[in-house]
Amino acid sequence: MCADDQAAPVVGRHVDDFELADYRGKEYRLTDYAFSPVVVIGFLGTECPLARIYARRLNELVTEFAPAGVVFLAIDPNQQDSLAELAELVAEFHLQYPLLKDPGNVVADRFGIRRTPEFCVLDAERVVRYHGRIDDQYEIGTQRTRPNRRDLALAIEQVLARRPVEIAQTNAPGCLIGRVRQPQPDADVTWSEQIAPLLQAHCQECHRPGQIGPFSLLTYAEAVGWADMIGEVVAQRRMPPWHAAPEYGTFANNQRLTDEQLDLVQRWVKAGAPEGDPARAPAARQFSPDWRIAQPDAIVPMSQRPFEVPAEGTVAYQWFYADPHFTEDKWVKAVEVRPSALEVVHHATVYLKPPDVPFDLALNERINLVGGYDPGGDPWQAPEGMAMRIPARSQLVFEMHYTPNGNPQQDCSRVGLVFADPAKVHKEIHSVMPANTSFAIPPGASNHEVSVDFTFPANALVLAMRPHLHLRGKAFRFAARYPDGSEEILLDVPRYDFNWQYNYVFAEPKRLPLGTKLHCTAWYDNSVDNPANPDPAATVRWGDQTWQEMMIGIFAMALADEDRLAPKPTASPPLPSVAGELTVAGLLVAAAVGGLWWLRRRLLFAHLGG
Repeated sequence: MCADDQAAPVVGRHVDDFELADYRGKEYRLTDYAFSPVVVIGFLGTECPLARIYARRLNELVTEFAPAGVVFLAIDPNQQDSLAELAELVAEFHLQYPLLKDPGNVVADRFGIRRTPEFCVLDAERVVRYHGRIDDQYEIGTQRTRPNRRDLALAIEQVLARRPVEIAQTNAPGCLIGRVRQPQPDADVTWSEQIAPLLQAHCQECHRPGQIGPFSLLTYAEAVGWADMIGEVVAQRRMPPWHAAPEYGTFANNQRLTDEQLDLVQRWVKAGAPEGDPARAPAARQFSPDWRIAQPDAIVPMSQRPFEVPAEGTVAYQWFYADPHFTEDKWVKAVEVRPSALEVVHHATVYLKPPDVPFDLALNERINLVGGYDPGGDPWQAPEGMAMRIPARSQLVFEMHYTPNGNPQQDCSRVGLVFADPAKVHKEIHSVMPANTSFAIPPGASNHEVSVDFTFPANALVLAMRPHLHLRGKAFRFAARYPDGSEEILLDVPRYDFNWQYNYVFAEPKRLPLGTKLHCTAWYDNSVDNPANPDPAATVRWGDQTWQEMMIGIFAMALADEDRLAPKPTASPPLPSVAGELTVAGLLVAAAVGGLWWLRRRLLFAHLGG
């Protein structure tokens, strides 16, 4: 979704008659509805995510206002949307109004429309009395659980009553229209030579059929209609999504475009998005039709039946317990979590539940991370010689967060595991989750700080870091406080975005010596200025649901001095514990939760370290 930046005012314009056809060739004219007191014109696109959501919501308004004689028409002005795609949208959402094609975006230009979805309310004299959004549920990168104001419905009611529209102009977030363009024939930046390679490297993993990107960018024909949109989102650094500050850390999965790459995109858009010589374009990038990791040795579904995701509303977190039927310990070197309904899975996390261990996700009684899915993220791959251990008879627990998108769907997510040869695993990987669960964010606080510390009881190699907050999360920082008193920022996320939850993977494992304190700091915005804030008047505490909050500084690590394959010393005394031998690795995981949690559960965590 994109910020609204309307040019000339739309409200007050008189709209002359026009003639457009639907995907079947049936023609419609504005004058066909001369006796209707109100005509609502909606500008929609077939691939814009927000336009798809509001295509269904417009059905509800038809049901509500058609008895009063209100007529609804939708117009698709995108050059990249074919008649076949219009037909598919009509069928998928059972549209109760005509969807018309606007060749050359002529009618959209006449109205002064720049984005989809945008809506206009015309009175009996066909003067625009309202222009903007349907409601205020969605803004850039955020959404409320329900709209606070039904702007379009209120405008229709006021025009029907022949009263002035109270709020006649609203911002309409959405996708820039794919307008017909005139490329410069002598442009020095073209699709074939500069833009196609850039999109292959940074965008096509998601923007291809069957993936999370709402439209494909594999070919020039697919991308040219989105040129303006591409230019806008990369200029705002909303795409490709990457939220780590460039000043700190070097990460293997860094998707951030350089300033030179940003300049190339802007020059291409300004030049009219020229294709250039197709013969100079790179060969098409090849993608695996199934798993991004190697073919899994085990594929574990979250359940035997798919979960039904409704079209709208808030879906509480869902938890599924799956038994992989492992009769022996498994060493895992790659993990990929694959939802079957990508459009509605906000993120998925898979935890390990060792046998005979108390476990309650609702109370944050998590054991260890196995892997996860988030839009745009990469599958987990262990460095050479390292792997994660799943004890025999363990269960895998799926924590699923669904976000309805206007269309009911079914999901049955799966996790794929690639096994490592135990004879080649020198170091065991652990996921550690330092968490502060006792905070209280005051009502209206715009920059509330919460922190948690974790002290390494052994030399460690940190492989990746991942902050986790909810909708009030504003920023997050990991800092290493070394035994000599010095401090180093390892990862800084100055604009945390709940919609994009990344593992930030170090290009080289970060070595932290014994006694180093990992200081994790989060900042929260519980004010009215945070558009995603569910309730600025609430005192916010720990909880799994998005209207509550979390504070977790997740990281993956291995013991720097461990070598499982080295000969064992004969006189090495065990570390004492109530469970017998409790290794340093077990202490690491146990200490992450701190305080009473360690006293209460060190026996539990011995399963991971021993």
